[in-house]
Amino acid sequence: MLKSKIKQTNFAILWLMIFTSCFDSKINQSFQVEYKGALKNIMHKGDLSAKVDLSEFSTLENFYALGAVENLKGEIQIFDSKPYVSFVEKNILKFDTSYSKRATLLVYATVKDWVSIKLPDNLTSGKELESYIQKVAFENKIDTKQPFPFRIEGKLKEVHWHVINWKDGDQEHSHSKHVSSGLNGGIENIDVELLGFYSNSHHSIFTHHTTNMHMHVKLQDGKIAGHVDELELGENMVLSLPKN
Repeated sequence: MLKSKIKQTNFAILWLMIFTSCFDSKINQSFQVEYKGALKNIMHKGDLSAKVDLSEFSTLENFYALGAVENLKGEIQIFDSKPYVSFVEKNILKFDTSYSKRATLLVYATVKDWVSIKLPDNLTSGKELESYIQKVAFENKIDTKQPFPFRIEGKLKEVHWHVINWKDGDQEHSHSKHVSSGLNGGIENIDVELLGFYSNSHHSIFTHHTTNMHMHVKLQDGKIAGHVDELELGENMVLSLPKN
């Protein structure tokens, strides 16, 4: 009788271990998000030094990245291995399409294949977008406990953007000062490509503490590219997520 009970107990423990492991195991991802630098070190320590040279990624295919240039002298956008780094010179927005810059903050991933999903037309605000992205990512077998990239294309109703141009020696950092330090503005009814990274566990690392998303925008005509501060979605916009 005792041996029988021991066998039953051992079987129950083994079954529980197998059952638990099925839920604890990570989803096998087709990509990996990595980052260099941290917003908290910029904001609280004033560390604007370079953490990585973009040239390290110049030979990669299907590479996507966003971040800030060292010393906060511009915004980094890389779409499918094509750099589009924006910076301010004599109050004029300029662009560098090479891998020559260095980054004080960079979040990046290599994604070969994407799956496209039409965004609901009743989705408008950034908060609504954040919730929807988390939901459809889970439905598409993306591990939402881990960071993942996303893209959005189409015509925005409105977007507010900035390209940072931090004053040398200024040690008092705030989001509002980052926005106003360089060029910024709002534009309506414009065709764009958005690149973002979603994470609910990297606040003050590569997302601000009030959001799970960090997004940059590039107008399809190439005249503006930079950090997204606010947006209002338009109709018939398309979300792309990594295909697993």
